[in-house]
Amino acid sequence: MTEILPVAATLIRRRHLLGGVGSLAAFGLLAPPARRAAHAEPRFTSSPFTLGVASGEPWPESVVLWTRLAPEPLDGGGMPPEPVEIRWQLAADARFRTGLRQGVVVAQPELAHSVRVEVGGLQPGRPYWYRFIVGGVESPVGRTRTAPPANAAAQGLRLRLAAVGCSNYEHGWFTAYGHLAAEDLDLVFHSGDYIYEGRARGNRPFRHGSQAVRQHRGGEARTLAEYRNRYALYKTDTDLQAAHAAHPFAVTFDDHEVRDNWAGATAPGNPPREQFLLRRAAAFQAWYEHMPLRRAQLPRGADIRAHRHLDWGRLARLAFLDTRQHRTPQPCGIRRGARCAGALDPGATMLGSAQERWLFDTLGASRARWHVLGQQVPVMQIDRAPGPEQVFSMDKWDGYAAARARLLGFIAARRIANPVVLTGDLHEAWAGELKADFDDPRSATLGVEFCGTSISSDGDGREQDPNTPRILADNPHLKFFSRRRGYLLQSYEAGRLVTAFREVPYVERPGAPVATRRRFAVEAGAPGLKEG
Repeated sequence: MTEILPVAATLIRRRHLLGGVGSLAAFGLLAPPARRAAHAEPRFTSSPFTLGVASGEPWPESVVLWTRLAPEPLDGGGMPPEPVEIRWQLAADARFRTGLRQGVVVAQPELAHSVRVEVGGLQPGRPYWYRFIVGGVESPVGRTRTAPPANAAAQGLRLRLAAVGCSNYEHGWFTAYGHLAAEDLDLVFHSGDYIYEGRARGNRPFRHGSQAVRQHRGGEARTLAEYRNRYALYKTDTDLQAAHAAHPFAVTFDDHEVRDNWAGATAPGNPPREQFLLRRAAAFQAWYEHMPLRRAQLPRGADIRAHRHLDWGRLARLAFLDTRQHRTPQPCGIRRGARCAGALDPGATMLGSAQERWLFDTLGASRARWHVLGQQVPVMQIDRAPGPEQVFSMDKWDGYAAARARLLGFIAARRIANPVVLTGDLHEAWAGELKADFDDPRSATLGVEFCGTSISSDGDGREQDPNTPRILADNPHLKFFSRRRGYLLQSYEAGRLVTAFREVPYVERPGAPVATRRRFAVEAGAPGLKEG
């Protein structure tokens, strides 16, 4: 794992400045590199902006701008091992004639020559355009937007939000991202599985599909260099670049950004703890390098604070959760089956005690009309066995019944206004209601959950499975299912939320059209799903 040592050493120096080295010292990492002057005017024989541009984390007066210099994106980036100055520009119009602001940011080799600019002093609730310039080369132009004023009343505000996740490069084309770029949106939430860490499959068939549509390169990503190359491969996709250039993103991660089905400091196959934490550190750093995150999300070795919230005036508070890093290991093994005693353990946690307290404080202190939890795996109960037998996935909240009861119990006791959960992971689209007791259809409805399907994972998919009608009948709180690919499109207003399931009919070849498969409405103050 020598690839991560220079950057980890830089982080050690930062930790010393902050007052402690924490867990990084336990890895015996190297001393920090000497400070070097930035190379002001590099020259490029090809564009260094092969990975596009992105923006994210919109606040009322601030937004994050991102890019990475990578003239040879699939072979480590192709940059010399020295800092490089990049000029950034942001303006109130696409031609950069109005309200132009600009500055210089240094792209450091320790962060793969990625940069993030937290531009402050902006006007709330309006669009901006941005670009980067280095060595006389201009990046593509991106469009972003700020959030409305923090105290803006819910009445009269609107939030157009899309939710996406699970984009496996080998399983299909990212056509849905291209359609997403054309939508009229304020923000995109990515629920995770932005990349897949697995080795190249060649022409081996993938699960639920036929042949690998496109090729990963090399083996399973384990080192920092390998994770960087995997992100670069995905970010060369033009549809993904278009989505990032069109809208600001708020992102979290699920399992495939690190290792399939990982939980806390454990992973399938039970690798030694120290070995897996080094891999997790590499994965977190590569994720940070390639996402439009704020500096507050800078990893500290194998730890990262991914949970945070955004406000859209007093219309919506959006809390983005991390259901991987702090959870206890999956009970009963990583499988589908009946709940064992571990699934009912009151000490089991999905969020960890600190994040759970943070979430309850964040929800309890809010005066927003809508409360949106953006996270990874389904909260609502999904019994997969038709008939009296019950079968659950132990990797979802179904495997952490006590943790779910704490969450829903808090929402009920504190009367949190209009909870909405956004979820990914399953490669399936579901719409359902959050019940006080999922086994009693007559129990109180506390909120709603929308599970978005994948961008491409598991290939073309299908509208229904053979058991779908019986599963829906056995789970009356579930109102919709589809296994096609696409994304969620939502419109929040003071009195109403409308959610559309946008689908493409195929991804195993390019060029699919997009259409709305189903639409649901939720009235403020009346939790439950209605045809929209």
